[in-house]
Amino acid sequence: MDFDLPTAKLVIFDIARRKQIAVAARPLTQLYYGGPSVEWFGDSRRLQYREIDRGYTGVRINEVDTMTGVTHVAVSEKGSPDFLIDTSILVTRAFNDGRERLWSSERDGWNHLYLYDTQTGAVKGQVTKGDWVIRSIDHVDEKGRMLYFSGAGREAGRDPYLRHVYRTALDGSGLTLLTPENADHAVSFSPDGQYFVDVFSRVDLPTVSVLRSADDGRIIEEIEKADVAKLTAMGWKPPEPFQAKAADGQTDLYALIWRPTNFDPSKKYPVVENIYTGPQGAFVPKTFAAYRNQQQAIAELGFITVFIDGRGTALRSRAFRAFSYHKLGFGSGGDDHITVMKQMAAKYPYIDLTRVGIWGHSAGGYDSTHAILSHPEFYKVAVSSAGCHDNRMDKATWNEQWMGWPVDKHYEEESNYTLAPKLEGKLFLAHGDVDENVPIPATIKLVDALVKANKDFDFLIMPNRPHGFGNDPYFVRRRWDYFVKNLIGVDPPSNFKIGQPRPTTSSGQGQ
Repeated sequence: MDFDLPTAKLVIFDIARRKQIAVAARPLTQLYYGGPSVEWFGDSRRLQYREIDRGYTGVRINEVDTMTGVTHVAVSEKGSPDFLIDTSILVTRAFNDGRERLWSSERDGWNHLYLYDTQTGAVKGQVTKGDWVIRSIDHVDEKGRMLYFSGAGREAGRDPYLRHVYRTALDGSGLTLLTPENADHAVSFSPDGQYFVDVFSRVDLPTVSVLRSADDGRIIEEIEKADVAKLTAMGWKPPEPFQAKAADGQTDLYALIWRPTNFDPSKKYPVVENIYTGPQGAFVPKTFAAYRNQQQAIAELGFITVFIDGRGTALRSRAFRAFSYHKLGFGSGGDDHITVMKQMAAKYPYIDLTRVGIWGHSAGGYDSTHAILSHPEFYKVAVSSAGCHDNRMDKATWNEQWMGWPVDKHYEEESNYTLAPKLEGKLFLAHGDVDENVPIPATIKLVDALVKANKDFDFLIMPNRPHGFGNDPYFVRRRWDYFVKNLIGVDPPSNFKIGQPRPTTSSGQGQ
């Protein structure tokens, strides 16, 4: 992690006047993931850009007069030790030629929209409120002063991650639900805002596409409905949604369970958890898919596979996500995950919690390793790929947003290097040697710590592989083999070769 980061200075070139205009603003610190983001308006006399303070203690939208370079603050959000500014869930849109801007904030404890006057920087009002969250802005009717947006967690008795579409006036009045079905709704509005296509599903509800009226949400026409008859005739079954309590005994958590096609409830099955607890999102799938990221494939080898969103992840309340602040290891196979699996086993006696494995990639690679090191009494086998095992070894964005800046004791406390002497089970580490996201030294230093602790483990370097090698056929086979051998006790077939998995539309797990 660098103490000194590159900076960029905004400069305007007026081609017609053959003139260079210096922007009267401090240089922008260049964090990882792209350069400055600039949005132009109207006749190009004004532009706005986002500025982020290192450590995410402040985020601003600044506006520039392109004729003079004079700058003023259009929107400002200031954090505090207990108020993390989470840009990964920030929802914003400028309208009225950039003179107004919708801006989401967790300042009241939930991610909601506020309307700003960008010419004065003043908040004109809070548009949405309540114990639920805004997920996206889908359409703004500037003339009618109406907002159409996707929110989650408002409908009682439903999975709080499922998106629904609503309409409200920009003054916050007249909130109306437009998509009443108990499902996750992904929408696309017509250019004139009078209609929208709604594609809705759940993991156990095949996809339906309809055309709706934006006025009241009524279905004008069903476009298509997925037919899964041939799929189910082959013995396919969807994963089972599972609701449980967190380790505090109060907070509702949501998970999925996959079973093998030849499932026999009279047998005992070892468990393999797929994990990714990055605080930038929630990762348990919510939409229908016949196949997704390896969970069913691993189940077919003779396992129960599970995926759990515990506390410390996003898309719920600020308090729910705040568990990960300064302690990214909190959700890494920690008490919440173990508690949920114990509730699964209490309901389904065929789940064998004496044989539990875990795997993850990127932040999930950190998670899976952290789990087996911090809870050796529970996790017996771990496969970790492209893991960021110590946040001091990584980017000045994702890591500092959750661990804080400057670097302090929390970084060492949450480091897998610190926990290396606690390894008891079977650990398989893998990393691509040209990883452009999480550099391979992050894993090499863990290897060094394990060697110094005199621990046995397995390590694979994937030559010429960047960060996203998680579905590489060779690595997929090695991951299968590792669980089969160490949890089931069967020697896998030698040199078994699998084809290239098809790309999936499941939630992208990348840090």
